[in-house]
Amino acid sequence: MTSAAHIVVVGTGQAGITAAEALRAGGFEGEITLIGDEPHAPYHRPPLSKAWLAGEVQAAQLTMRLPEVLAKKGIALRTGVRVESIDRAAQSLRLSDGQALRYTGLVLATGAVARRLPLPGAQAPNVLALRTRDDAEAIAARLAACREAGRPLVVIGGGFIGLEVAATARKLGVAVTVLEAAPRLLMRALVPALSDWFAALHRAHGVELVLDAAVESIECDAAGLAQAVSLRDGRRFACGAVVLGVGVQADDVLACAAGLACDRGVIVDEHGRTSDPLIVAAGDCTARRLADGSLLRLESVQAATEGAKAAAASLLGQARPFTAAPWFWSDQFGHKLQMAGLSSGADTSVTRGDPAAGPFSLWHFRDGVLVAVDTIDSSKDHLLARKLLDARVSPTPGQLADPAFEAASLLAPH
Repeated sequence: MTSAAHIVVVGTGQAGITAAEALRAGGFEGEITLIGDEPHAPYHRPPLSKAWLAGEVQAAQLTMRLPEVLAKKGIALRTGVRVESIDRAAQSLRLSDGQALRYTGLVLATGAVARRLPLPGAQAPNVLALRTRDDAEAIAARLAACREAGRPLVVIGGGFIGLEVAATARKLGVAVTVLEAAPRLLMRALVPALSDWFAALHRAHGVELVLDAAVESIECDAAGLAQAVSLRDGRRFACGAVVLGVGVQADDVLACAAGLACDRGVIVDEHGRTSDPLIVAAGDCTARRLADGSLLRLESVQAATEGAKAAAASLLGQARPFTAAPWFWSDQFGHKLQMAGLSSGADTSVTRGDPAAGPFSLWHFRDGVLVAVDTIDSSKDHLLARKLLDARVSPTPGQLADPAFEAASLLAPH
């Protein structure tokens, strides 16, 4: 691409920032414009449900890149502006301020939006979901009001966001009830043993857990504020606020309207390429087509970062496929869960360490091959697991069952 080229990045989250900086670092000499619909400078999202919500970090610590830092790299940041539509034939974007913006390359990093529930009372102003900095500030204000009034928080959804908010609320002295529709916590992400471990952890810190909870409605008072959540079985849980932690959906509306291939996300390959050769996509808005034809959605900082680097390379005519094993983390009540790989479909698991006493890890196998490792407070095992999975080196379940066996020895040069 020549110096007259112009690449527009839509989205100022982890994927958008990484893509813009990777383009410049990769030698792109044209214009780069980074567009975000929020009024804030790009910021880190993981602390929103934890340190930011607890009031433990300042805005400066949350900020990912200041506008002046981006400007020094030749990246123009435009905040508070939404892309309304993409005209692929004209290679042009229509913006919410009425302007049109031409592009020679386009990166879609539009992220995801929090799911809402179609329930009576769900639109009450104290029924909130957490996705953005403004969401977190609104929840923090409601938690303060709950604490002052002695009212509990009800969290609908026992996934990562719901449980992290619950843990933070308890840290702030707010009573919490978590209502989970499934028979166990974190059912989509963790094996039963870890679900049970997290349930015990939350109960030990005073969280009331209600599993198999079929929410029927949110009751509101005369002022229109949620005051209780009712289940189909007749149980009723009083509240001063409700947080919805029922997952997210890819923000692929812009891409779909432009005619790009989408299926619960913008469909990309391991290079971040979409069905339009001038458009790439990365992060939570994407669904990656795998070699077997299936689609994989990954919602993590790593997926956003590595997917963005792959997408930027594609626009530069380079190949940098995102093939590393996925990894994730969650912090709750001072414990760190770290996951490497995907444990779904595993048929054998081996536990190393003592779940009741200290750091431990669960090593998951499918047909005798290591597919994932979940660790609690054991970053050493987590990093080792990522190396093994990326190298496609697998210990056997029998080896790991021996406490004296060092899995790292499998990576040693022979």
